[in-house]
Amino acid sequence: MGLSRVPDLDSLELLLQVAATGSLGRAAAAHGLSQPAVTARIRGMERLVGFPLVNRGARGSTLTPAGALLADWARDVLHAATVLDAGIASLRSDREARLRVAASLTIAEHLLPRWLVRLATERPDTAVSLAAMNSVEVGHTVLHGDAELGFVEGPQVATGLSAQVVARDRLVVVVPPTHPWVRRRRPIDAAELAGTRLVQREPTSGTRAALTAALSAYGPMATPLLELSTTSALRLAVASGAGPAVLSGLAVGDDLAAGRLVKVPVQGVDLTRRLRAVWPEGQHVSGPARDLLRIAAASRR
Repeated sequence: MGLSRVPDLDSLELLLQVAATGSLGRAAAAHGLSQPAVTARIRGMERLVGFPLVNRGARGSTLTPAGALLADWARDVLHAATVLDAGIASLRSDREARLRVAASLTIAEHLLPRWLVRLATERPDTAVSLAAMNSVEVGHTVLHGDAELGFVEGPQVATGLSAQVVARDRLVVVVPPTHPWVRRRRPIDAAELAGTRLVQREPTSGTRAALTAALSAYGPMATPLLELSTTSALRLAVASGAGPAVLSGLAVGDDLAAGRLVKVPVQGVDLTRRLRAVWPEGQHVSGPARDLLRIAAASRR
């Protein structure tokens, strides 16, 4: 669209001020400008549109007939610009006032609460909605624009997402107190762990994906004994005697302290994993999402 002869909005507002006050000097005062500056602005508009806009006289300034017509048209343009500006402001305000977060279960249960408390201290007017799901679902949610920021615990980040490590976690092998592994004097071997039927999360879980990646050198893992969709269900199943499981150290701290579960040492494999924040690739993290990302990253120190 060619708009080579359309004055800028500030100049149009200045023209309307001249029409309303009948004076270049009063128009200048209303805009916080000097009279020579206003005169120069009017002359610049006249050169742009190609015809005189203002008649200057000893008793003041009036618009020419063409200038008056341009001023009438300018009112509609300025009104439309005001509506546009208000709409943009409302969208920015809405974005600043809310934050949608998607997080894997371990992060949602054990890390995000204290991060969100800190965010509430810094941004008391920001409303946060949190959706807890597995890591694959978090990636889909962020990619589809249903959350501004996500947190995942799997070893891979979905294509189309940028990522930043915000924390580290260690997976631990846990069994009920009556399990035979409790009486072993030596750690279990990584190959034995891979060949053992475990109580596991669903295949798209970040915990399961991290364990599978860590044990990939020992061949395909044994078929799960049970597959459960939440960490709480896994902990209860293990405590009830279903079998061993590999869970986040963050998730089983209370169970270990209370003696409901027992940690079994394992050798030959590093079960440390990185927890990441994710957002759409190519997008700039801003507003409350940027602040939450900063708070999460600071927790590593």
